[in-house]
Amino acid sequence: MQYNRILIRYGEISTKGKNRNRFINQLKRNITDALTGLSAVKIEAGRDRMHLLIQNPAEAQEISDRLEPIFGIQSFSPVIKTNKDLEEMKAQSVSLVSSIVKGQATFKVSARRADKSFPLDTNELNFELGSYVMKNVAGLTVKMKKPEIELVAEVREEGVYLSAQKIPGAGGMPIGTGNKATLMLSGGLDSPVAGYQMLKRGVEIEAVHFHSPPFTSEQSKEKVRKLAAQLARYSGTVKLHIVPFTAIQQAIQKQVPENYTMTSTRRMMLKITDMIRDKTGSRAIITGESLGQVASQTLESMQAINAVTETPVLRPLIAMDKTEIIDVAKLIQTYDISILPFEDCCTIFTPAAPKTKPKLEKIVFYESFLDFDEMLQKAVDLTETEILTPDAPDQQIKDDYSDLF
Repeated sequence: MQYNRILIRYGEISTKGKNRNRFINQLKRNITDALTGLSAVKIEAGRDRMHLLIQNPAEAQEISDRLEPIFGIQSFSPVIKTNKDLEEMKAQSVSLVSSIVKGQATFKVSARRADKSFPLDTNELNFELGSYVMKNVAGLTVKMKKPEIELVAEVREEGVYLSAQKIPGAGGMPIGTGNKATLMLSGGLDSPVAGYQMLKRGVEIEAVHFHSPPFTSEQSKEKVRKLAAQLARYSGTVKLHIVPFTAIQQAIQKQVPENYTMTSTRRMMLKITDMIRDKTGSRAIITGESLGQVASQTLESMQAINAVTETPVLRPLIAMDKTEIIDVAKLIQTYDISILPFEDCCTIFTPAAPKTKPKLEKIVFYESFLDFDEMLQKAVDLTETEILTPDAPDQQIKDDYSDLF
């Protein structure tokens, strides 16, 4: 079926008031960026919905695929525009439904008549189109509530719009409307999900990862690159900062009592992330912490760790349990990457009995015997930065993983 436009329905954008245009314009820019490389598409944005006018109908499916992960879209429908001629409307309706129906299906017509000068009223148009489609498309059964196929016919002044699919969008808010934040991205399950949740709220993200060779491998770094590339499916690109962390971790192991090493490690990570955040102009830090999941994620631990910064720390997973996080990870296709068995610096040097209720004054005392500031600055200066896109090579992870067998 050759569609000539796509109707996009806003979600939460529709609740906005005087600043609605800012959100709509950002969504337009995000759609334009996502369709880079395809034929030019004209975007007509209204108050409650948007039309994409497709210049090359052969690209309609590719455009639909690229729209699905864009935040700010509640749903969208491939559309055929016809003249206000009943015979043309009938013929196109048959073509449209025929291209979708597979064997047996339930069906109904929903006509909407914005142009009151059209000679048929809503009920008459429902009957004319519905009866014609039923006669000419095999396998259809009428069902008025929740049919499998609903043919929508909108009669407007400029023409008639026919659609028979309502494809769910990603929801949320357009990325870029919520400013920018820095994600602490480990190789685990939680932090990629946290990044996804903040992208869905319109926040642009940059990611920081801590790498501790030789205790963490190149495969571990590639794993995180793959996670960042997967998040880039929703944002277009993700800037990834890889911080050399070996010297700092070794210093902590030598100076800080074992049951406090995890707290100190997290504090130094947060300090470095805050330094990078300040350089890049982000407004907040994002973590994948879930309350009580591990020793560093008790309220007492978070208070002691958080004390190193006044920057807002956003924890979108704080009230989610592990099964809920896993469900989202599978949805966004980071789960299979996250479970690859490559160590990251959050899992090496894990003490046997970490403090779950660390005392801030104690950890500050233990850290006071070393000049961490100099080491932190050196780590920031040696940080490697790269930009990941959705088409980042994925063969590397597969090749590295095969070495385990």
